[in-house]
Amino acid sequence: MASTFFGLSIATSGLYASQASMNTTAHNVSNANREGYTRQQTVLKANKPISTNSSYGMIGTGVVTDSIIQIRDLYYDTKYRTNQAIYGNYSTQQYYMLSIENTFSEVNAEGITKSFDNFNLAMQELLKDAGDNAKRTQVSSMAAGFTELVNSMANTLEKLQGDCNEEIKVCVEQVNSLASQIASLNKQINTIELSGQNANDLRDSRNLLLDRLSVYANIDVSETTLDNGMSTIFTVRMDGQVLVDNYESNKLEVKPLDIYYNLGDIDGLYNVIWSNGQEFNEESSSLGGKLEALMQMRDGNNLENLSGAGDGKEGETVLTLTETSCNDISRLYAPAQKGVLTIGANEYQYSSFDCEVVNGKYTYKFHLTTSLSEDVAGKEVQVGKRVSTKGIPYYMNQLTDFVRTYASEFNAIHNKGQDLNGVEGVDFFTGRQANSDKQYEFAENLESFTFSSTVDPDTDVNANGNLSATYYSVNCKNFTVNNAIVWEPDKIACTQKIVDGISKNEILQELVDLKTDPSMFKQGTPDMFLQKLTTDSGTDAKKATTFTSSQENILKVVDSQRMSVSSVDQDEESMDLVKFQNAYNLSSKVIQTMNRIYDTLINGLGI
Repeated sequence: MASTFFGLSIATSGLYASQASMNTTAHNVSNANREGYTRQQTVLKANKPISTNSSYGMIGTGVVTDSIIQIRDLYYDTKYRTNQAIYGNYSTQQYYMLSIENTFSEVNAEGITKSFDNFNLAMQELLKDAGDNAKRTQVSSMAAGFTELVNSMANTLEKLQGDCNEEIKVCVEQVNSLASQIASLNKQINTIELSGQNANDLRDSRNLLLDRLSVYANIDVSETTLDNGMSTIFTVRMDGQVLVDNYESNKLEVKPLDIYYNLGDIDGLYNVIWSNGQEFNEESSSLGGKLEALMQMRDGNNLENLSGAGDGKEGETVLTLTETSCNDISRLYAPAQKGVLTIGANEYQYSSFDCEVVNGKYTYKFHLTTSLSEDVAGKEVQVGKRVSTKGIPYYMNQLTDFVRTYASEFNAIHNKGQDLNGVEGVDFFTGRQANSDKQYEFAENLESFTFSSTVDPDTDVNANGNLSATYYSVNCKNFTVNNAIVWEPDKIACTQKIVDGISKNEILQELVDLKTDPSMFKQGTPDMFLQKLTTDSGTDAKKATTFTSSQENILKVVDSQRMSVSSVDQDEESMDLVKFQNAYNLSSKVIQTMNRIYDTLINGLGI
């Protein structure tokens, strides 16, 4: 049988329950503007009833606060983080593509197309009077200005690749830091929740860290409740590999490489690896986030790496490559040394390579730093990385393609002529070796010749003091005008035979006509190639900007949906506050009523 004062106990439980609900509401209101806060709710349940062993059954004993829970939808969390990774990817691409677009921009008067036009205009002026030394000086000056602009653009792209490389390192450090904090919070959460409480505010902190982590890569979050019903196993996977395993986090590391994947790569590109020895797949299409975008922008060559059928026996250190994807020296972007060959799952480094060209067909022999672990006859060989994105290496390769092709065509014509002194024309455009500062000199037959990827500054010097080389040695970073032309403009060859008269100018006319030669590039004339390059960079930047803007809007919609569930609505909290206040007042009135009853019972009746 219930106590005489049982009603007072029931009403008191109502006071406590209403007070707990109001405290939770106050907590919600106080944290309404805090980043990452999730709305909380007090869960009430009926207290354990008392059996009366009578016909009317059990008697209720009031209410008890069961728990304080978070109002959160895991579906929206997953959806938000997935879209956050996509946004991180697009926004990173946008930044670097806009930087590339600015490099090729023609908005000001110093663009590459304008500089190329100025050089050709100077040659057209020279046509009027080939003997005018001032006009010859103007031609060499404009040519030097054009080559210097190409060099400057290459240096800008090179610096951009360096920035991209350093940002990969920063991202890895951020991922490690966030993973470590999540692992630490997992331990704190389990410690608290083993006592039967919900660590709501710590869970908020963990969810906020997960949101920030999702910017860098796609993550998969799982939480499994153990048999005790209180502690959990919390796991975070990044691209399918475990990043956080409950109380432990796996670390990523960056390792500077002493190899090159593309022709114009800078020194010390970072390779990302797991500290526990697991392989980190940098080329995974499911990596997502900023990390994937940075890898693509840093290494993207639009699939224009060298490949072909390999031939070599186990134990040998020379690998022959035939049936190759590149039979054009202007479009050969394989690193000259310290490159990488991929054959199936195996990678080999090479110190250099030789190439034999017979009737336009190229056969390569790579000198490996380690011996082959198997016979590779007929197996596909990839040189460097094969990345579909038009990243920084792609645009550097395009510049290199232009300078090699144009220099080759220009020099071939210029070599046919004679300068003012009746001397055979020298190479007008050349390249300068970085480690010796010596110029290259070209003399190969473009249909059949052999060359080595490396040029020895001591043994490959010709009678003119220049380095004997092929146009493979020329790239957008070392492209320059022959010193002989710069120092002595009278060495510009304008006519085939000076004895026929200086005004004949048939060689100079051919050089001028190159600007409108539609067969030089697959894009058409040299002008069209440069315009296409500028347009492509602008188009890619515009596409990245559009994707970023679109994804940002999608992310806002998803976040709005998520916040509609988990965020604090002040109007709703105001209504709850009134509701709990009324409940508290009603419980108070019950106590007041019970007090009067007990007063009458005890004092009025004298019991």
